[in-house]
Amino acid sequence: MMFDVDRVDVVLANNDRVTLRVGDTFLKVDVDQERSDIEVEAIGLAPVPTPEILWREPPVLALAAVPGRTLGRLGTPSTGPANAWAAVGRTLRTLHDAPLPPWPAKSLADLSSRLSNECDWLVASGVLPAAVVSSNRQLAETVLRSHEPVFIHGDLHLEHVFVDGDQVTGIIDWSEARRGDPLFDIASITLANEEHLDHVIAGYGGDVDRDLVRAWWSCRCLLGVRWLFENGYGSTDELPEVAVLRSQA
Repeated sequence: MMFDVDRVDVVLANNDRVTLRVGDTFLKVDVDQERSDIEVEAIGLAPVPTPEILWREPPVLALAAVPGRTLGRLGTPSTGPANAWAAVGRTLRTLHDAPLPPWPAKSLADLSSRLSNECDWLVASGVLPAAVVSSNRQLAETVLRSHEPVFIHGDLHLEHVFVDGDQVTGIIDWSEARRGDPLFDIASITLANEEHLDHVIAGYGGDVDRDLVRAWWSCRCLLGVRWLFENGYGSTDELPEVAVLRSQA
């Protein structure tokens, strides 16, 4: 496969996967082929805009670039207008109303165990005061409840959603797709962007429990800080997730 380009950009790099941009093609190299299998199948199943699969030669998956621009970057104020955020809400409703995918939801017992381990690490490492961790943990534990599962993206942060005006033009990175809590996707896309929660809900429609969305903010941050730190995403003091935990306490 030949590319007529003059540069290669590293989009993502951590201990187990790398994403490169070569012209208008994204090359995802993943040591876990089960994750890649899920991404390929989810792109085919999701009734929302997704990238075109160009080819796959394990461990590499080649995807076409999607039009538009990302909704923003975590830790930086989003420049996306209110109608773009509402469009994300409508798109999420379409996904969540789709037939369930084959991959099961994550076990509540496993989630509870992970939450306990990560909270212990946050306190032992001195990343956050014990009181901040405790108050966020209390909030996070409210998501450990029975709920009707839906088709969720599972990793819907700002840089995975592309928009053009008031249209969602593409959602990328489907390797965490599964059955799950619809509020997890809503919380993921609005993390550190609370001012846009009402816009997303307006597009999504229906009765959305804002308290549970906030609980998922705490849960996602508690679970993510150590991984982000260990994979080179910056010092813990610089992580937006730590700022969210402080603000939620």
